[in-house]
Amino acid sequence: MTTNTAKAKFFCKADLTSSGRPVLLPNEVECQLLTSVDLEPEEDRSHLFSPLKSGVLILTTHRLIWLPPSTSATAAYAIPLAAISHIFSPKKSIKSMFHSPRIRFQVLMDTDGQVFDLGSSSGSSSVVVTAVIRGKGDSDGFLGKFSECWKGRAWETAVSSDSNRGSGSNTGGGFYGSDGAVRMVGVAGILRKEQEMWESTDKSLQEAFQDLSALMSKAKEMVMLAEKMRQKLLSGTNTSAANDEEMGSKEEMQDWLLSVGIISPVTKETAGALYHQQLSRQLADFVRIPLEKAGGMINLIDVYCLFNRARGTELISPEDLLQACSLWEKFDVPVMLRKFDSGVMVIQNKSHSDEEVFARIKALVSKPEALRNGISASDAARTLEIAPAMAKEHLLTAESKGLLCRDISPDGFRFYINLFPEIDPSDVYLIKGYGIYSTWIKAISTCHGAEVSRTS
Repeated sequence: MTTNTAKAKFFCKADLTSSGRPVLLPNEVECQLLTSVDLEPEEDRSHLFSPLKSGVLILTTHRLIWLPPSTSATAAYAIPLAAISHIFSPKKSIKSMFHSPRIRFQVLMDTDGQVFDLGSSSGSSSVVVTAVIRGKGDSDGFLGKFSECWKGRAWETAVSSDSNRGSGSNTGGGFYGSDGAVRMVGVAGILRKEQEMWESTDKSLQEAFQDLSALMSKAKEMVMLAEKMRQKLLSGTNTSAANDEEMGSKEEMQDWLLSVGIISPVTKETAGALYHQQLSRQLADFVRIPLEKAGGMINLIDVYCLFNRARGTELISPEDLLQACSLWEKFDVPVMLRKFDSGVMVIQNKSHSDEEVFARIKALVSKPEALRNGISASDAARTLEIAPAMAKEHLLTAESKGLLCRDISPDGFRFYINLFPEIDPSDVYLIKGYGIYSTWIKAISTCHGAEVSRTS
């Protein structure tokens, strides 16, 4: 059995995004991560899998995910927290002071020697796995969070919440309540009911605003709900019975829910030293849909607003965003940061082609009306279906390539097709019967003739 086969057989597979971030399960949230972590089996069970070396260990509410050190990796390994039967307390000794911190935990396995899955009835055996932390990180804090997530059993929350909603208690009518107490009726009952309502509202407010953590947890619940609704809408877009109006409203709802928030935003607390690296990867995944809707290019300021709105309470600074974008050069991601000559910075797909944009601009300025009066940034924006500020940058770039000429007036910038390459320097008065120069002459002549006929 080869090394890779042993690893693939023992661990569960964890899918990665195009930027190398783990694909999270429904309601799964990242909690903390450590760098340069080895995963090793106990000595007498080394045949189960060979040690995993120098990877990133990510703790979520549902799994332990180990990312390989290679930036070109397409898959990672995972251990569901449901498969962990025991977390050992760290041994404090003189020897432990001189070697790397270790976290030991017991993992259940099935009869095939694979990590125990929730779909199985029970684990037939177990193995002790040791996480050796060779990088700089808060191992004690990670262990505490690990224990907290394992005891929290978040993977069971969705099931229990659905069953609770389905088994809600029904209150019957009559003079007595379901608990045998006498109900208040008349004016006294109304006043009592109102009092109870205010007390319940006050209690809910106190619970929600007790501290910031409680408020943030409520926000995360709303984000998870929005994601569920978006997935349901996506699953229903292929129905043949839906008409165009319904499809349009569904797409609007998907866009709105998509902007509600990121379920598990990367933070300095969870990512530690890898904060900007993980933020860069998450940003690359986030901008994919906005870029598709913006035609392959979007202003960095717009990305900053969209990304911060999606992160909710976990806001980032402009410096963090710029540093995250600059790290894309080191990763194999499908997006890049671009800076125009004017200083404007944008995010664009690597597949974005300036030649395609220039071809559309040339077609626009070659129209008779544009040959006479030129085009503005607003005209180009309507044709390219982008913001006027972005259209202006494309026009200036086309000018620098020799495709356009610019006229500056009190009314602003007007751009015209560049006719100078078609003028013969040896005979500037020669008018050719073909080419864009000839088309321009005909457009000007037609306009002049129309003005003369109107005045006469």
